[in-house]
Amino acid sequence: MAPRIQLEKAAWRWVDSVRPEDITQEHIDLAYRIAVSACKRGTCRRNCKGNPNCLVGIGEHLWLGEIDENTFHNIDDPNSERRDKNTFVGLTNLGATCYVNTFLQVWFHNLELRRMLYMCQNSRAEGHNIESDYEPRTICEHLQYLFALLQNSNRRYIDPSGLVKALGLDTGQQQDAQEFSKLFLSLLEDTLSKQKDPSLQNVIQQQFCGQFSYVTVCNQCSRSSALPSRFYELELNIQGHKNLTECITEFLKEEKLDGDNRYYCESCQSKQSATRRIKLHSLPPTLNLQLMRFVFDRQSGHKKKLNTFISFPEVLDMSPFLEAKGILLLSFCTYELSAVLIHRGVSAYSGHYIAHVRDARTNDWYKFNDEEIEKMEGKKLQLGTEEDLAETVKSQTRKPKSSKGYHCSRNAYMLVYKLQMEEADQTQINVEVPAFLQRLVDQDNKKFEEWCSEMADMRKQSVDKGKAKHVEVKELYELLPAQDGEPYEFVPVEWLKEWLDDSTAIKAIDNSSFLCSHGKLHPDRVGDAKRISHTAAEILYGRYGGGPRIDRSFLCGDCVTQRCHVLRLKNQLNEDYREVTNLAKAQLKSGDPGFWVGKASLRQWRQLALEQLEEEEEETKHTNCKTNGEKTSNSVKENDGDTDEMKSFNEDILCCHGGLSIQETERRLVSAEVWSKLKVYFPKAPEFTQQQDSCQQCMRLEREGKENEALNRMMASEQKSSLLNLFQEKNRPTLQKWPQDTDILYIVPLFFVDEWRKFIRRPAKSNPVSSVGNSILLCPHGGFMFTYDSMLQGDAQHIALLWPAEWEVVCRLFLVDQTISICRICDPTQDNGNVQYHTQPELCRECREGFIFQQQRDLREYAQATVYVRKVIDNKRMIKEAPPEFSMSGSEAEDEKEEPKVEGEKDPDFNQSQDGAKRQKLSEGCSAVAIRRSMRHRKLRGEKALIVSANQTLKELKIQIMHAFSVAPFDQNLSIDGRCLTDDSATLGSLGVFPESIICLKADEPIADYAAMDDAYQGTIFFCQT
Repeated sequence: MAPRIQLEKAAWRWVDSVRPEDITQEHIDLAYRIAVSACKRGTCRRNCKGNPNCLVGIGEHLWLGEIDENTFHNIDDPNSERRDKNTFVGLTNLGATCYVNTFLQVWFHNLELRRMLYMCQNSRAEGHNIESDYEPRTICEHLQYLFALLQNSNRRYIDPSGLVKALGLDTGQQQDAQEFSKLFLSLLEDTLSKQKDPSLQNVIQQQFCGQFSYVTVCNQCSRSSALPSRFYELELNIQGHKNLTECITEFLKEEKLDGDNRYYCESCQSKQSATRRIKLHSLPPTLNLQLMRFVFDRQSGHKKKLNTFISFPEVLDMSPFLEAKGILLLSFCTYELSAVLIHRGVSAYSGHYIAHVRDARTNDWYKFNDEEIEKMEGKKLQLGTEEDLAETVKSQTRKPKSSKGYHCSRNAYMLVYKLQMEEADQTQINVEVPAFLQRLVDQDNKKFEEWCSEMADMRKQSVDKGKAKHVEVKELYELLPAQDGEPYEFVPVEWLKEWLDDSTAIKAIDNSSFLCSHGKLHPDRVGDAKRISHTAAEILYGRYGGGPRIDRSFLCGDCVTQRCHVLRLKNQLNEDYREVTNLAKAQLKSGDPGFWVGKASLRQWRQLALEQLEEEEEETKHTNCKTNGEKTSNSVKENDGDTDEMKSFNEDILCCHGGLSIQETERRLVSAEVWSKLKVYFPKAPEFTQQQDSCQQCMRLEREGKENEALNRMMASEQKSSLLNLFQEKNRPTLQKWPQDTDILYIVPLFFVDEWRKFIRRPAKSNPVSSVGNSILLCPHGGFMFTYDSMLQGDAQHIALLWPAEWEVVCRLFLVDQTISICRICDPTQDNGNVQYHTQPELCRECREGFIFQQQRDLREYAQATVYVRKVIDNKRMIKEAPPEFSMSGSEAEDEKEEPKVEGEKDPDFNQSQDGAKRQKLSEGCSAVAIRRSMRHRKLRGEKALIVSANQTLKELKIQIMHAFSVAPFDQNLSIDGRCLTDDSATLGSLGVFPESIICLKADEPIADYAAMDDAYQGTIFFCQT
């Protein structure tokens, strides 16, 4: 089928040969494309918008033919959420809690820990009413309920959000997994120690706690001292090692204490060189080995992950590492691998955690990946898949071959070994859920079964509804095409698509947007509607309702006639444009009547005529849009267009009073023949004959403007000569060095002086200044707002000082609403020359205090302000200036040039003449304040600008500084004006850090205690609680 544009042209091709008054019903049918052939299925990829008879590609392919029942619903099979037989239950990942899920699965498979947790007293669970939901409160209650669900739930996975919330963990931020393990076991140990049953109080120690001692031997007297200690896991350094034995050996190796690290020997009563090592004395039944894959990198200031391959055995003999020897001991030193915790990802702050755990009852290995649980084949641990998914790095290290009984991993970060037992007691392997917990599990299973039944019913209802819709569509779609000569109606194509799209609710048919200003079908909207048979329309309107119903009587003859008239004028426009162009080139003969036409109008008249014709063509659209609440593209253009764009013909020679413009260069004369042709397209255009005079009002205003301009120039010249020094900023009085020849100076707003100088420079373009306006420097009570000291500082930027003689001239030339002066009063009785300064009017202290308070408040409540951080070396600022910035504006560059030079440095600009008439030479006694200084901050090397807000804390600022200077927060010493900033929790506003402040940064030397650095980066709510 032809494209939409070709169908549009074909529908109106007849207008060239048919006049508007000769239009018949046949022409109306052509305009509405009634006779265009319908498309057949398989011939169109998508629906033809320009053909109202095309009913292909509107969604019918989803319903025609045989359909699978599963397409009638979007509800998954509830049985897919059911736990498979002889499998374990997974845990939902709440966002970034995969590390929590792995540890929970490992602890759940510790049968002794699970058995002891079930024995804990839980009066709330025992007395719980099964009619309401059970909500655990304590950590122990949460673990009890969670383990019971993991053991006997019918669900494929359960939600651990209750426990995670109780721990105060952020579900959107991944925490340090190794730190979480240590702190959680410590928290659980503290909780169980409060149980009344003595056998439960030491469960954590009995399962995970071993003993070692730090043994130090003095090299001088050979005295040995031991410091006993307990451990719940061994933290093994893996850097530079290949297997687990090397890691344990390094953990126990001897360390030399010498130099500054010497040991204080009590026997020698002095510091002596010594050796120190760790001695293992006893091991727990569950041995946790932490492989330290996550270390702090000082260069980047962040943690990083070590991708070192580490080999570890399935059976671990710990007897070589124990101090005590003996046959009895050796039987309690053999451990079997029980779990391997894996971290996949390139960063220590992200990635994914999974766990491989061995089932103590069957010795089968399972991979726990949040909700997904996979059983390993052949009762063997298989890490190959995890290593294949390791991060891709440029220097990919080949995985070393592992001997039988060994495994190798670059992602394992924790190994769990269980003490090997000769014969496993069946009572120890089978752990039964207590009756009070099983009752809660049964309650949850009942809810799950009810949910499964509800989902199954919803699936069935969706299938039944879909089947009924399938039958309806198959029957109705065959009735949709309108046959030649039979009655028909129009319905929106979008409604038909919604009717065939079962995912959306079907609304009533709405044809109101298709109506023209005459209340009938608009010809331009026929592409958005489809012509269907009257029989099909009766069924659709009967089932779904709506209206108005549009049949053959709604084809609008008035719209077709108007469109025919406009299109014919458009075709005539090009011919008239060529004729007018040729006629306008000829010179107007003397005696022939002429007409004034704007030059711009004459250049653009074809475009203006075309736009006017299109507006007439779209006139019915505009009326319809107002009726139905729609917006047209033309109305948007009118609102968003340039206001200076020409809207109507000859408006460029029309003055504001409606007469002929006085700008003769903007218009030209054309012949009466040219004007008659233009009047056909612009009948409402203003008409001006050759004899018509220009607007008298505009001519009078022009004369007055020239007279006012001359008066302004004369006034500016007089004022400039009277106040020449004020205009040129020469010989200005200053408060820093009070002039000797006067005891009084007058004050005016600096705004008044700036506006006056603008007028003097451009009197023809600026309005003259009539009044001084000193009242803006006064408070509502009439008092002055500034003190002498404040004017010496920042408040001087609001005022200008005048000599008494200049003040007399100002009073004569301008209206003065209030005289403001400052007087110097010397006390002749005092030999020390005591001088006081008073203002008239006097200072209003109440308003001044309020003004200062508001200023300080604004300083403490800023947002997105700039502060500067300068790095200090050896308590000295780096004061070498940075290269000039080439992005400064012209005024800024001028300010930079006028900044005074440092003492002792020559400035040729201030040493050009001997008499000082042109330039004033600087001397030691001369105040540099008289010279205009740059207000720009001069950036120094070693300094960086940061964007801060008053309500952010010092800790947040230190993090910004860390990214800017690569200095860790705990190595930063910050100060401002010699005052140290130490309170990390305080806000910058409360610490006195204001916009444009300069903060000095002194960095401490790096320390060698990596553990201290790691601790500084722990900050979760859970960590803080413990």
